[in-house]
Amino acid sequence: MEFRRDRIIFHADMDAFYASVEQRDRPSLRGRPVAVGGPPPRGVVTAASYEARAFGVRSAMPTSEALQRCPHLEVVPGNMKLYASESRKIRKVFDEFSPEVEPISLDEAFLDLTASMRVLGGHKEEIAQRLKDRVRAETGLCISVGIGPVKMVAKIASDLSKPDGLLVVEPSDCRDFLAPLPIRRLWGVGPVQEEKLLRKGIRTIGDLAGLVDVAPGSELARLCTLARGEDDRPVENTREARSIGEEQTFATDVRDRVRLREMIGQHAEAVARRLRRENLEARVVRLKIKSNEKLDRPGKYRIYTRQLTLPEPTQDGRRLRIAGHELLSDDSLPPQVRLLGLTAAGLQEVGVSATGQIDMFAGAPREDQSLNEALDKIQDRFGLAVIQRGGGARVSKASPSLGIKKGE
Repeated sequence: MEFRRDRIIFHADMDAFYASVEQRDRPSLRGRPVAVGGPPPRGVVTAASYEARAFGVRSAMPTSEALQRCPHLEVVPGNMKLYASESRKIRKVFDEFSPEVEPISLDEAFLDLTASMRVLGGHKEEIAQRLKDRVRAETGLCISVGIGPVKMVAKIASDLSKPDGLLVVEPSDCRDFLAPLPIRRLWGVGPVQEEKLLRKGIRTIGDLAGLVDVAPGSELARLCTLARGEDDRPVENTREARSIGEEQTFATDVRDRVRLREMIGQHAEAVARRLRRENLEARVVRLKIKSNEKLDRPGKYRIYTRQLTLPEPTQDGRRLRIAGHELLSDDSLPPQVRLLGLTAAGLQEVGVSATGQIDMFAGAPREDQSLNEALDKIQDRFGLAVIQRGGGARVSKASPSLGIKKGE
């Protein structure tokens, strides 16, 4: 594969997005350490302001630990609808600069500006600054931008330029830019792979780039190519959801199967609502359970997953709930549950078969269609809590479910 050096790829990443939105809307939080997340003992930090990060507070950290590091930390619950609304405003700005936008999450995206430069006019830095100014004008928030000829380099550049930064890496400088960075910065190098490489004396991306006599086609060969800053993966502006799910961390371990069944019902209705918003149906239902069995790694617990394939695709919460209840009845699942999740997978558009063929009978009304349409209309107007189907009782969460969610 020949490495293209003429691409101009932006990685645009909002700075401490969720926490910054809270500080923008609540003046009393400005300049103070803020974490978006759930309360102790099971709550987890979803996002931390830069004031909080100065004390070592990080996302995915237990809130109890965050409060130990920063006793005056302000912990606020997440507001997913607000963040999603702000994300849509930001995406509209991105679309003004390029038709090739690949959202990664609510707060970051890749943009391929290669074909747009002539229309936009100006140098890369000038266009990136205009992008930053437009986002600030629309939202009052800061965004950092990294620019490079490949996605990975642009991503690392934006990370290193935070907060409110702008960093350009020219194609000829990619290898020198990457060389001194620790190998964990490289895409595809997780904790296990990092440990293996460290044992071989490979500590930096430059060490990896300099390896010779590597077996062609091996995973190590792929990493060596990335380490040299060579990667032709395109910006994909049609990323489709492979699954849609909801999960819940409980404040204390749950043994009561009735409560777990209620949680499955709540998740099923939320997932079904999002499926309908996206005009999708699911053929597969997955159940995820995190037990109280500790693993060797700090803060890690054993996870169990079960799934089944439905006889026909659905976007109905009742059918998802029944499938989830069936999966929960597996006797091999642990008795105590820290986290429970339900996911719809095997997604396809309504009226289109899994093979992409049009379903000639898709126009026939389904028995659940009228009820679901009525539920959606009422909840859209009066809120989710005003009405719900039986078996979907609301259960409070230890931590907010934040992230990119199609259909909301």
